[in-house]
Parts: sequence; structure tokens; C-alpha cells
Amino acid sequence: MLKEGWTLAIEALSWMEKEKIGERLALARTARQLEISNLDALRFAHGLLCETARRLNFIDRFINTVLKPKAIGEFTLGIQSFLRLYVYQMKIAKNWSKIDVEEAKNVVRLARSILGWKTLQKVEPFLGFLLTEDPKIILKGVGDEERTGLLTFHPTWFVRYCFKLFGRKEALAMLEANLENPPTYIRLNTLKGNENEILEKLAEDKVKTEKVEGLRHAYKVLSTKQPLTRTQSFQEGLFYIQDKASCFAAEVANPKPNMVLLDVCAAPGAKTTYLAQLMQNRGIIYSIDYSRRRMGVWKNEVARMGVEIAEPIIADACNPLPFAVEADMVILDPPCTSTGAFAKLPSAKWRLTPRSIERMAEIQWQMLENSAEKVKPEGTLVYSTCSITIEENEMLIERFLKRRPEFQLVEISPKIGLSGLRGMEKCQRLYPHIHQCNGFFIVKLLRSSV
Repeated sequence: MLKEGWTLAIEALSWMEKEKIGERLALARTARQLEISNLDALRFAHGLLCETARRLNFIDRFINTVLKPKAIGEFTLGIQSFLRLYVYQMKIAKNWSKIDVEEAKNVVRLARSILGWKTLQKVEPFLGFLLTEDPKIILKGVGDEERTGLLTFHPTWFVRYCFKLFGRKEALAMLEANLENPPTYIRLNTLKGNENEILEKLAEDKVKTEKVEGLRHAYKVLSTKQPLTRTQSFQEGLFYIQDKASCFAAEVANPKPNMVLLDVCAAPGAKTTYLAQLMQNRGIIYSIDYSRRRMGVWKNEVARMGVEIAEPIIADACNPLPFAVEADMVILDPPCTSTGAFAKLPSAKWRLTPRSIERMAEIQWQMLENSAEKVKPEGTLVYSTCSITIEENEMLIERFLKRRPEFQLVEISPKIGLSGLRGMEKCQRLYPHIHQCNGFFIVKLLRSSV
């Protein structure tokens, strides 16, 4: 199991570096490529991969300090990945205190068998130093923002951004919250039965849950004896694994039966399936996404959850939507920087730059403009992101309201978040350190009758 786990982690981390993709996609691709299905190996690799990716700036700084005058980038992707995983497993996972020489020897033997002894030979002289060096060496002479970035494992520019937006104390609390794996939430599917019946089935599957206060069908998972996707309840479509913030977005929309809805950027199906549930499978939802691969997942999820009113449409919402529909409600959850989801998607933070925020906000603006065109008079437009930046959220909505005076902000219910920034009190925000979920922004807009 250990060899398979390390092989998966090394290869997946290499894919992440080469293709700039996330942990889940890299691991799934690697498991298929290597034909590894051992559940224990996959679990081990996933944990090793995510926790290493979470701390990548610190790990790389430490490795480069030990390798001087060489640098990690001078080696092959396989060697780079192994060194990073090695430092996490042998040093960080043990809080830098315990040096386990025997485990280190075993890990190096595994690496030789995976990468080849000739390949590993280039860095073997450094492995002992990586095992024994004091990590504090990398903090000498660094400024406050860079030091905070190294200790909370975030890019320095992002630390600076958060300090400016939230103040140092609040920003630190949020950055530190990103170090922890967030809780897992599920949403019970009342299209397949009432909540009590579903809870009984979950209990039979040895899944313990706790109701999320303020939301209708969301539960926090306290414990499970097996992966949720392997339970009978999941196979029967009795629940959807869905972050609390995503559940909140559907409940804010609060669609009614027999409405005509557009779900823009709908894949992989969390919003569509919850909207259909709230509509009691009556009405019509046009689910739009540009990705054929993700819409393949959408189709599977819609079928699993028993949704009968959703129609898939492959289209890019950056362009005018290619159909004539006047919708009672349009829900837009566009691509974003995912700055509110770093706890769940740790590698995402290393793919961003300050320019990423500007580029993403422009994409969101195009989608918002095109989505607004499909809202009928007295209809509703719901906009949300899992980003904490103001450029993708409040500033975008301010710009939209100036350009489109026929839309106005309306109160959001339920109120489980905090008010928006820049005086936009009718918007709501969720934060990882306060609400134990993805950082999130949501706004509801009503179109006037004329």
C-alpha cells in the first residue's frame, strides 16, 4: 500500500506542477493512468498531496535553503515532487520535532524503487540535511508580510491584500483557518424521501450528522465509517456532498415550483439539483456550462438525485446566451479565484497572482451582463462567488448597478452571514474562520417591471 500511495502522490504532484491543475483532478488522472484502485493507497496519497500542496511556499523555501547553491527547480518534476512530499512527511507532519531515521530510510528506499536509484542519486546527499536542519533558518531577515505568508502558507501578495482589506487581526484569523481541513457538509435530498427517513438510512450507513442552524436541508458530517461516496445512501441519491456556502446560495435564491430558471455555470450539479429540490421537481431549469467534461458529471448527478426538470445546455456565458428565454430567476455562480476555498483547494493559491483577480473580474462582468439579459421584468438575479476579494464581488455589483439601474438590491434570507463590504449591507459574506465553510459572497437583485 505504501509504495502505491507514494507513487500516486509523486506522480499527481508532478501533474499539478506541469498542468497547473488541482489535487482531485491530478489524483484521479494518476489513479486511472497507473490503474491503482486500492482505497488505503488513495486515501494516503490524497492526504499527503493536499497537506504538501497547502504548505508549498514554506517547503520550497526550506528545500532551497538546504540545497544552496542549487535550487529545487533544477531537478526533474519527479525529484521535485519527492523532495516536497519527503519534507512534509518527515518534518512537518511530525511538527519538526521528531527525527525518525528508520522511516526516512524506508521512504528513500520506496523513492528509489519508484524513480530509479540513478535518478534519486542526484539528491540523496541532501536528504540527511533536510531531515536535521532547523526550519527557523528560513525566517531570518524576512519582513512581517512575508513571514506571515510563510507561517500561514500563503503567497506574500495575498497576505498583503488581506491585511489591507480586513485589517491584520481579522486577516490572520482567516489565513490561519485555511490551515485546517473544513468540515464536510451534506444536503439531504427530499425528492427521494423525507428528512427523517433519510437520516435513518444514514444512521444505517454509520454516518453521524448534525443539523446546520439556519439552513433547511444542510447537515455537518461528524463521522463516517467509510467514504461517503461508497455508502448506499449516496448511491441512492439521498444526499449530495455540498459545502454549507453552496447550500446557502440555493436557499437565498429560494425558487418556487413552476418557475423558469437559468442556472449559469451549472456543472457539476450542486446548484441545479438543490434548485430542483426546492422547486419540488416542478417547472424548468436550463443548466448552462461551457465544459463538456463537467456537464458529463452534471448529467450523472442529476440522474442520481432524481431531478426531472433540468435541461443541459453547452454554452459559454462570456458570450450572449444562444437561446430566447425570459427567466423568472437567473442564478450565476461564475468561475472565480477561489480565494475563499483555499482550505479545500490548497494548490489554487499558488496559481494566482494579483493580476488573476482583475482577469477573473472581467470574465465575471461579461457573464453577469449576459445573464442579466435573460431576467424578465420583476424577475430575480442571484450572483455568488467563493472568493473573498472585493473586485469580484462588491465592486463588480456596484459597477453593474450603475450600468443597469433597472436592477436593485433586495434583502437576503436566510441571514447566516455578515454584511457585504463597502457599505453594501444587503449583500452577505461567509468566512472560513467564522462560519466554518468556504469564504463566500452572495447578492440578490430584482429587476423592475419597466
